[in-house]
Amino acid sequence: MAAQPMADGTVFQEKLGKSALAEVKSKGLLPVTREVSRQWTIEDSEALYRIQGWGEPYFSINAAGRVTVSPKGERGGSLDLFELVNALKDRNLKLPLLIRFSDILEDRIERLNACFAKAIARYNYPGVYRGVYPVKCNQQKHLLEDLVRFGKPHQFGLEAGSKPELMIALAMLDTLGALLICNGYKDREYIETAMLAQRLGQTPIVVLEQVEEVDLVINAAKQLGIKPIVGVRAKLSTQGMGRWGSSSGDRAKFGLTIPEIIQAVDKLRSANLLDSLQLLHFHIGSQISAIHVIKDAIQEASKIYVELAKLGADMKYLDVGGGLGVDYDGSQTNFYASKNYNMQNYANDIVAELKDACAEQQVQVPTLISESGRAIASHQSVLIFDVLSTSDVPFGEPEPPKDGEPPIVWNLWETYQSINTENYQEAYHDATQFKEEAISRFNLGILRLTERARVERIYWACCEKILAITRLQDYVPDELEDLEKIMASIYYINLSVFQSAPDCWAIDQLFPIMPIHRLDEEPTRRGILADLTCDSDGKIDRFIDLRDVKSVLELHTIKPGEPYYLGIFLSGAYQEIMGSLHNLFGDTNAVHIQLTPKGYQIEHVVKGDTMSEVVSYVQYDAEDLVESIRQRCEQALQEKRITLQESQLLLQNYERSLGRYTYLSPQSE
Repeated sequence: MAAQPMADGTVFQEKLGKSALAEVKSKGLLPVTREVSRQWTIEDSEALYRIQGWGEPYFSINAAGRVTVSPKGERGGSLDLFELVNALKDRNLKLPLLIRFSDILEDRIERLNACFAKAIARYNYPGVYRGVYPVKCNQQKHLLEDLVRFGKPHQFGLEAGSKPELMIALAMLDTLGALLICNGYKDREYIETAMLAQRLGQTPIVVLEQVEEVDLVINAAKQLGIKPIVGVRAKLSTQGMGRWGSSSGDRAKFGLTIPEIIQAVDKLRSANLLDSLQLLHFHIGSQISAIHVIKDAIQEASKIYVELAKLGADMKYLDVGGGLGVDYDGSQTNFYASKNYNMQNYANDIVAELKDACAEQQVQVPTLISESGRAIASHQSVLIFDVLSTSDVPFGEPEPPKDGEPPIVWNLWETYQSINTENYQEAYHDATQFKEEAISRFNLGILRLTERARVERIYWACCEKILAITRLQDYVPDELEDLEKIMASIYYINLSVFQSAPDCWAIDQLFPIMPIHRLDEEPTRRGILADLTCDSDGKIDRFIDLRDVKSVLELHTIKPGEPYYLGIFLSGAYQEIMGSLHNLFGDTNAVHIQLTPKGYQIEHVVKGDTMSEVVSYVQYDAEDLVESIRQRCEQALQEKRITLQESQLLLQNYERSLGRYTYLSPQSE
């Protein structure tokens, strides 16, 4: 049975054993689980899960030990996330559940525009800022509707990176004066559609990504009799950093090299369309963690911009692309899951550098554009899911051997009893050797199954005691570094990583993950998260930490009959659209919440996929499936292999299941 903490948090004596505990005391060392002292507090949880670092100003912990959401930031009003989840469950919205907070989306847009407005005022920049949202970041209809609505006061536009996204952007963007940036690979139809949108009063800018697109634009302009607004995307020599560092440089996927830009200028001049060239665009990668990279990029881009103006292009816009990072781990460093600058630093450096470059060459400053999708969309959604069960290694002190048990059991027991802070490394080697010897003896038929079980039980007790000692050490030997992960519990979660957090699997993205309640209790377990898919990669075993990344997450023991809710935060960008149907787990339920003076209102409910819907994605018809089972039941009835009652129960369950959510319902529901 697992060791349970006492009222004062004492679990260390049970973990380490009395003899080793006495030795630790004599050396004046305090264990990580706290032998005595005070109760666990919400301040301890704040520090443990680093919520003040990554969560401000939207997420915090209240006095009841629950995560709260302040969708409007410092402007007031908060919701108890645990209470909100229970209220949504009462409305028959089952977990996993994606909760989108519209007010956070609005706040992010306002903050970004306010930062650029402040920078423009500070440096007396004689131009304006016009942000655009890259549709690829999150294409969900209700989110885009909110974004366009919230962006109207700022003439916030959209960016499309493909033909389908262009179709969405053209239909959704109705803000006068807002820009529509047309990126991505283009064919004639893409370019013609974008140019014709000018007749609707929109401002589409076709950004040339390849040399071949120059000719397509020139030919379309002649055919339609429409003068296009054109931009060029430059491959900067400034190298980004992190996973997307290769987005820049001579061998980047998108954009034109400097010789290719000059070639495009010459072609446009020959076609009397050089005045159509009005925008310079660059992108040095997503999630830029270091401000110096941004400074270097804008310095280079500013020089290219003024040179294009001097070549005769009617330059009016500079699009700095994406890259504005999100501090996923709250460390405020240049670690890839963080950033060492804030939004105001970002705006200041862009505005200041561009003003200086234009002033030096006496070129009119451009309208500034950024495509800050991650920074806008990440915070607005929280994915809530429940824990279905756990798998733990045996905890607590094992029973001592009895007369007649094999010598190997007695030898391992002696090793267990002798473990202390001086010999724990040697004891680990001995315990491991005894375990391997026991397995060998079992395979040879010398050791019985029950005796092997006794050896493994004592072995895990040795590991538990050794792990407790290693947590006290400044240095952990190499062979013991993985012990924390080996001893971790497995928490089975009602979720598909591949569907709802694919970047955790695909690119080792770190998201803040934590319980949303019981945060006034000490989490006495360390665990990894295993999802519902039948895939060994369907797990999360990398978590944010002050020091780099940790392989386990501090969690609470599961209380029988009570739900245990966890949340993935800052996952509002890219995860929804990139999710896959691994094992046919479909989209989760989603709900849009808006704060009101009386609490909150549910703006939209988007039901998750049913089983009949997901099987249709792979060309199955639900009615055909039901009919197939009905016929097989009839055949089984005729052959008396099934009773009529059993066949009807099977058909009812089969048909009912096809109409239900692809995820599991806890036994208590």
